Amino acid sequence: MPSHPMRIALPQRSPRPSTWLPVAAMTLAALFAAPVSAELSEYPTSERFNWVQACLRDHPGGHYEMVNKCACAFDQMATELKFEDYIEMSTALNANSIGGERGSYIRDVEKLQDEIRRYRALLTKSKKACYVIR
Repeated sequence: MPSHPMRIALPQRSPRPSTWLPVAAMTLAALFAAPVSAELSEYPTSERFNWVQACLRDHPGGHYEMVNKCACAFDQMATELKFEDYIEMSTALNANSIGGERGSYIRDVEKLQDEIRRYRALLTKSKKACYVIR
């Protein structure tokens, strides 16, 4: 009995281009995709998450589809709006619905109303670009 294990020679086979070429192309495309803009990366993850969750609540549909559409809309908006401006505009929009005298402090300031209109237009544009709304 030989002291070394028996070796079986397997035929060498090169990977078929039809199987590895698409994977390699997608990997390279992901690596060399456009870098994330500074504006987009300054948004905290928690803010992104909250925005997408609110979008999902406001626009019911297939969960997987809407997660991607809402995330796309957020990214579209974030490329055009610095985080500080986003906080100011979204806060003004939310505070605009406060009733009574307290709400009039927001509703009576024309500069804030202009910012609210600009923010609403940007939201609509972003959501249309990503097919959240038609």
